[in-house]
Amino acid sequence: MPSSHTSSDCSAKSSSDLASSPSCAVYTPPLYYQLIIGLLKPLYRLQVWRRSHQRDNYQQEVEQRFGKRYPARPLVDATLTTESQANKGVIWCHAVSLGETNTVAPLLEALLAEGYQIWLTNTTQTGFARGASRFADEITQGRMSHSYVPVDSPVVIETFLAHVQPMAALFVETELWANILTKLSEHHVPSILVNGRLSAASFKSYQKIAAVSTSMMKNLTLIIAQDNESAKRFRQLGAYSAQIRVAGSLKWVINAPKLAAGASVTEAADIQGAHTMVQTSHLAHRQVELAEKLGIVGRPIWVAASTHSGEEAVALSLHQQLLSNPALANTLLIIVPRHPERFDEVATLIQNTTLKMARRSSEEAISIDTPVYLADSMGELMTWYALADVALVGGSLVDIGGHNPVEPASVATPVIMGRYTQSCQSVVDKLSEVGALYQPQNPYYRPVTVEEVVTNGPTVPAIDEQVAIHNKAHIKQAPPGKQSAANNDDKTRIYQQLAFWLSHLELAKQAGHAGEQMTKQQQAVLTRQLAMITSVIEQHSHAETL
Repeated sequence: MPSSHTSSDCSAKSSSDLASSPSCAVYTPPLYYQLIIGLLKPLYRLQVWRRSHQRDNYQQEVEQRFGKRYPARPLVDATLTTESQANKGVIWCHAVSLGETNTVAPLLEALLAEGYQIWLTNTTQTGFARGASRFADEITQGRMSHSYVPVDSPVVIETFLAHVQPMAALFVETELWANILTKLSEHHVPSILVNGRLSAASFKSYQKIAAVSTSMMKNLTLIIAQDNESAKRFRQLGAYSAQIRVAGSLKWVINAPKLAAGASVTEAADIQGAHTMVQTSHLAHRQVELAEKLGIVGRPIWVAASTHSGEEAVALSLHQQLLSNPALANTLLIIVPRHPERFDEVATLIQNTTLKMARRSSEEAISIDTPVYLADSMGELMTWYALADVALVGGSLVDIGGHNPVEPASVATPVIMGRYTQSCQSVVDKLSEVGALYQPQNPYYRPVTVEEVVTNGPTVPAIDEQVAIHNKAHIKQAPPGKQSAANNDDKTRIYQQLAFWLSHLELAKQAGHAGEQMTKQQQAVLTRQLAMITSVIEQHSHAETL
């Protein structure tokens, strides 16, 4: 059954018309979708209970997801006195989990500085916890409100919208809900997909529910895609070309400062770029201090960061191989699990090997014969990246999608990732092009040349070594039956590159600097996406006053 719509069609309208005209069509998802959502609603509540009943916030989560009770709306900011920076209304932003919350944080800071107020929602408890900690000051000050996302039920959404009264809605990367978008369209609230990404796998999934997907695409006011491939897939799902803009990925913008009220859109990127340099300098100082305190000065160091189940075992296996190499026998591995609830699990995993371990949480000393350090702490990831000579970024050895490689690249640390990087592929490819990131099957990887390094004579290897490693490692995606063998091949190539960089730190350092420069060049993406969002909001507000 195709989705239905009311009012006039928007296919012939310009992008500004799409942003401002309340006469555009409202596309209703098909009846089968409505029935499925109705049937799943009680099951979803049971799932929330199973996941949350032992936590303190179960009642809060249920109330917010099902429209029973919400926090107060953001307060008017009396410090914004000029007309251009007056309180402009509430923007609802939905970020699914931890990664999306981190990605959109700089943009939300910029919107707050522009005089908007924010209502942030999350789906997962990990994302909710990150939102609460990342924006603790803004929530306390009343500039931002925070809740779990409402279930995709028309009645619940109406309750949510009546309370929040958003002037616009932002959805980060891929998570869209058909009823939510329909209700926003009915209420003439512009909806914007921010940092939009649509992988080939997600595209196929959306194609299977074509009528639902079409309704969502057509109800969106604006789609800000990360790359041309995603833009093409959004069009194939039913979005109009006039709805889509390509602006790059916000994953390039990390560790944003708290922007002062009154900072302009164009100042945001300049502030971010300056902050990146200050942050890098601070981390470099912190790196020296921490290395001396931990007693690891002079040792080759690599970090396996944001790891998931199955990845720590691979990292430990790689490390045992490194230690068997006499030239790398004193190498230190720092393991940083992605989720704190797995800290003890990972500690047990390490203890079951022959490797001696020290734990950050216990403030255990690292001796010369300690090969593994478990960084079971929160808020120190960037410090570990700065401390390391090479970073293996997790979520990429298992099928998670890969976590953000810009974090280590921004502090001039070269990066290694596995084959599963669909969540950040455009970023991975750009870093690969300049030799800052190694991925076995990535065709864009270009090793740093000897000419690009300040050499120390014969200690610098011929570039042919690195090229040979890459050529052997270029593996196409294996069919399911051969996936295990392909993963083993990946592991072999990853070990070769890891050992290569740790053995030739000058080349590793140069690769890291290439990533740092690329990161600085990409900071303008914040300005581009911010300008697109504020343009749509201002056009819509102007149309509403006519």
